[in-house]
Amino acid sequence: MSDKTTSSGGNPDLADFGPDRIRNVVLIGPSSSGKTTLVETLLAVGGAIPRAGSVADGTTVCDFDEAEHAHGRSMSLSVAPLVYEGTKVNLIDTPGYADFVGELRAGLRAADCALFVVAANEGIDHATTALWRECADVGMPRVVAITKLDHARADYDGVLAQAQAAFGEKVLPLFMPVAESGDLVGLVGLLSGRFYDHRGVGVRPVPLEDSPAAPQAAVEAELRGTLIEGVIEESEDETLMDRYLGGEEISEDALIDDLERAVARGSFYPVVATCASGIGCVELLDLLVRGFPPPATHPTPSLFTPAGVATDGLPCDPDTTLVAEVVKTTSDPYVGRVSLVRVFSGTLDGDETVHVSGHFSSFFGVDGGHAEHDEDERVGSLGHPFGKHQQPAKRVVAGDIALIGRLSRAETGDTLSHVDEPRLLRPWNMPTPLLPVALEAATKTDDDKLPEALTRLAAEDPSLRIENNPETRQLVLWSMGESHADECLNRLRNRFGVNVDQIDVRVPLRETFARRSTGHGRHVKQSGGHGQYAICEIEVEPLPGGSGFEFQESVVGGVVPRQFIPSVEKGVRAQMDKGVRSGHPLVDVRVTLTGGKAHSVDSSDAAFQTAGALALRDAAESAGVAILEPYDEIAVFIPDDLIGAVMSDLSSRRGRLLGTDKDDDDRTVVRAHVPATELVRYSIDLRSATHGTGTFTRTLDHYEPMPDDLAARYLG
Repeated sequence: MSDKTTSSGGNPDLADFGPDRIRNVVLIGPSSSGKTTLVETLLAVGGAIPRAGSVADGTTVCDFDEAEHAHGRSMSLSVAPLVYEGTKVNLIDTPGYADFVGELRAGLRAADCALFVVAANEGIDHATTALWRECADVGMPRVVAITKLDHARADYDGVLAQAQAAFGEKVLPLFMPVAESGDLVGLVGLLSGRFYDHRGVGVRPVPLEDSPAAPQAAVEAELRGTLIEGVIEESEDETLMDRYLGGEEISEDALIDDLERAVARGSFYPVVATCASGIGCVELLDLLVRGFPPPATHPTPSLFTPAGVATDGLPCDPDTTLVAEVVKTTSDPYVGRVSLVRVFSGTLDGDETVHVSGHFSSFFGVDGGHAEHDEDERVGSLGHPFGKHQQPAKRVVAGDIALIGRLSRAETGDTLSHVDEPRLLRPWNMPTPLLPVALEAATKTDDDKLPEALTRLAAEDPSLRIENNPETRQLVLWSMGESHADECLNRLRNRFGVNVDQIDVRVPLRETFARRSTGHGRHVKQSGGHGQYAICEIEVEPLPGGSGFEFQESVVGGVVPRQFIPSVEKGVRAQMDKGVRSGHPLVDVRVTLTGGKAHSVDSSDAAFQTAGALALRDAAESAGVAILEPYDEIAVFIPDDLIGAVMSDLSSRRGRLLGTDKDDDDRTVVRAHVPATELVRYSIDLRSATHGTGTFTRTLDHYEPMPDDLAARYLG
């Protein structure tokens, strides 16, 4: 690990690797931390491309689409492989912006280990800590790469100290960067005690005393002692610490073996310093190959039959039953739907027929545009991904990642398995979209194309939810934030040719009577021939919130024939659905039919339905109507130092605080009841107030009267 001096160069056939010689490494880090640049530098150092930022045809490896160029950041994951020291390393680049946490979680699902990227000129903030927590939640082994050491404001020592404070004492450097005349020239290996000279072609190890690092020998010795003690603490040899403290010199090979085992089990997080010139990248590749675990050591997600019956897991073995998962879906205008797939077991062969299982709603309760499906489909083109390019493949084995073309029904999160032994993987935890965007087709042509385009959009992105709200009669796209919503609308326009307008989101309100009242409904028409005749008298009284609707009758003397009493109730219910003042449903009232009149010939079911509706509207004129608004119970997850600001903001939204709970060491959950009308843009405001670190959940709790000044807007 410590003596690597050259890169392997060149990429052989990417299919010539078994599970034990594959590493799936996801790059995690905040936006602008340098993940994509690091990927391209590693590809260049590893010989996969001639130079950072290029492939054979001169285009970039991690191509940005038009929207990504406009935003200046990556908004989707991409995969690029390289071969280093006989091992295939699939580098999975993910977005660092909070709006695209769905892509991040897909990358975590596809990977077995993570390269956590932090910029030396930016340091550790709450957003970076939140990303570390995402890795910790799935038990992902991690190596930390501190990038941009050549930046004018780089502060390696400061960022390292911040990382150790934020992530724990097991975050320890393996190398110390060395500068000469202000320029980074190499690294000191803290285990080997050698200087790795990057001045010139390749990497040249030289004795420490003959290097520019000689003046830093005391610092190097202190860091080396801390590193060795940290490695020994993780050793399975319980005698090692006593031997070390007793003065015994522990061999470098023994320390490296213990280090690699600790990294693989996710209990130790070594730090490597890097920059775009390539310094640190050979050392980092060596660590990724030797320290990170192969796919077989990573637990396979829970496995079921399509009927939902749990089954035994399968080994990461090319010779067993096929189980793979779609971790990303895109739509190409020329080849149709393209699926990025992680193969967990078995072998995926080109042109074979696979079973596609999609059971999103079974696990998460809502389909959000992801209807359940089970069907057989033939694999179209099969290849190894290389950014937005691919290398054709005849087969892809367990542990590897593939691109499949023309699976017409496969969606992100779906399982691919053998047609004779269908299986279903439990999808990874999808983030809940909390920003609603109401859409309206720009033209009739757009209206015709919109449903299909939204279906395809939902198939690509499980972090979207599409809602046709029957109460507000709006089409609502629930997204993760403004950038996510903008990117989705951009895809609708540029990829699917559908233009939509954004309109104000309507919150489903309710009406109820403000006080007890009576109403008179008269529906009498005589226009020759059979007429219509129905008169009814009703009393209406409000009920406590959540009581619903009650209908009673106290008719005396048969003034309303018995067969027409249900007709009055039906008419009242129909009018309640329409509302009596603001167009919102009427709830929580008791209606009593007290009297009326009928005609022996002209009375009918329809006439008394109309009379019942008219009577309810008449009662509302004298009683007055109160507007009820929904209150959600929300739980806001925030860093401890932002509690005051968040609680103050919730109070300004007419929220009622319910209390706080501790989430973990440095995070708190604030709970409150807040009107839903005040939460339409809360995901945006919370992200701004908490620098991207705050999240929240919401569930409908109850309805209660809206203040008169606000209700006046709806009562006209």
